[in-house]
Amino acid sequence: MLGANDGTISVASLVVGIAASGASVNNIMLSGLAATVAGAVSMAAGEYVSVQSQLDTERADLAKERYELATDPHGELAELAQIYRQRGLDPELAQQVAEQLTAHDALEAHARDELGITETLRARPIQAALTSALCFLVGALVPLLTIAVAPKGSITEIVTCTALGALVLLGGLSAYAGGASIKRGAVRMLFWGALAMGLTAVVGRSFGAAV
Repeated sequence: MLGANDGTISVASLVVGIAASGASVNNIMLSGLAATVAGAVSMAAGEYVSVQSQLDTERADLAKERYELATDPHGELAELAQIYRQRGLDPELAQQVAEQLTAHDALEAHARDELGITETLRARPIQAALTSALCFLVGALVPLLTIAVAPKGSITEIVTCTALGALVLLGGLSAYAGGASIKRGAVRMLFWGALAMGLTAVVGRSFGAAV
């Protein structure tokens, strides 16, 4: 949702600004396509670098844990038992659980319960990058498709209305998915989207008039 929101706001704002300057339809579409490509690549690159850094940290933590298990297995067993005691198990049961999990896969037990690293939540840089880029592209399609079908003299108004409608929908869906107020989420996206497009329209019209 966040990537799609970003794609819609970014590209629609740029398109509205360019359209307000009096540019031709071809230039408006070209600007929108350029913003879409640049935004998707930027999102992918930023997400990849961020998640790759997380993965490097996870690997370093696992390497450290593997070394500690090899050099101090008794201390690591006691540490694991202490974790389970802190989570509410009585000392005897905590010790039994720690021993059984250590016998099964000590590194997995420490990774999950001490470091918070699981296979499901492991950092996946490429997957994260592709997902971010795809979400941005989906959001950017809203203003791009609108440009393609909108009458030449009404691109600014129609792109603005279409993009704001999409943002209201995405804001409501994001809030619904997170269990928050749908109305508040929709209004928040409507406000910030309108502000972004309004400011770029003012800039585009000002510079267009100056030129």
